[in-house]
Amino acid sequence: MALTNTQYNSIMRLYEQRQTKNRHLRDERLHYVYNHVTGYRNLDESVATLSVAQGKKMLNGDLNALSELKERLHKLTSDKRKLLCDAGLPFDYLDPIFDCPDCQDTGYVNGIKCHCFRQAEIELLYQQSNLKEVLEKENFNTLSFDFFQGEDLATFQTAVKRCQDFAHTFSHSGSNLFLYGTVGTGKTFLSNCIARESIESGHSVIYFSASSLFDTLSRNAFDFKNQETLDYLYNDLYNCDLLVIDDLGTEQHTPYNVSRLFTCLNERLIRRKSMIISTNLSLPDLKERYQERIFSRITSNFEFCKLTGPDIRMYKKRLTNRK
Repeated sequence: MALTNTQYNSIMRLYEQRQTKNRHLRDERLHYVYNHVTGYRNLDESVATLSVAQGKKMLNGDLNALSELKERLHKLTSDKRKLLCDAGLPFDYLDPIFDCPDCQDTGYVNGIKCHCFRQAEIELLYQQSNLKEVLEKENFNTLSFDFFQGEDLATFQTAVKRCQDFAHTFSHSGSNLFLYGTVGTGKTFLSNCIARESIESGHSVIYFSASSLFDTLSRNAFDFKNQETLDYLYNDLYNCDLLVIDDLGTEQHTPYNVSRLFTCLNERLIRRKSMIISTNLSLPDLKERYQERIFSRITSNFEFCKLTGPDIRMYKKRLTNRK
């Protein structure tokens, strides 16, 4: 994601807070050990004394000083770890503490943004777009079967089970899900349920309505100043763990949008990155609107899940008006 300076600084402050928190935690541990593990402080202080002494030897031309220093430091480390274990503490109790060991809470690995930084970007943008609030209301815990009866209820129960299974397995299988059916039957709700479950399990998720996705792409496509923004967007569209495109068919039907959809599908399929697409279109309408090359990729690579039943949004609206 392309961040503004304010957004970037906000994320970097989080890393600074993590570093400060973990330094304080290690200081507290060290203070505890010095006061409760007899002999540890002396061993710790002897490390500095030894290093200075061996350093002087090296300056005076002692060729064995460095190897001797390494050997004695190794022995001191072993002795300190043994004291910790004898005191009932883990041997690595005083090792540096990191929320993310991969980047050591810097946000970068070899000059490249760490996976934890990428997730922080996405979560920040979710939060600022209010999607976080949506997912707090629309998730598997708030799901209700009360709006369905008979055959529609059985269909919805089956759809929920398939969505739950997808949320738990997509990252291993690289599978894709296509939700289709009439208006208001729960497709967007179920997409949100999966998105919430995926984010909570540590996966990067990007969620777009079809209209906002293609509007964003076309708005940046022909402006050279926005090339970096577009590059970041495509990178995340192609590489995030899960991409959700909601309400396919509501975007403007233009050659550019059709081309971008094909490219997005193709790139993610090549990378074996999972997708969820929802639409109100019937399968014949889908084929007619997007033609064979897109239709064949969807039918060949997606699990289909059809939803039927009443328009839940209209039903809720009528209930609200009666109150």
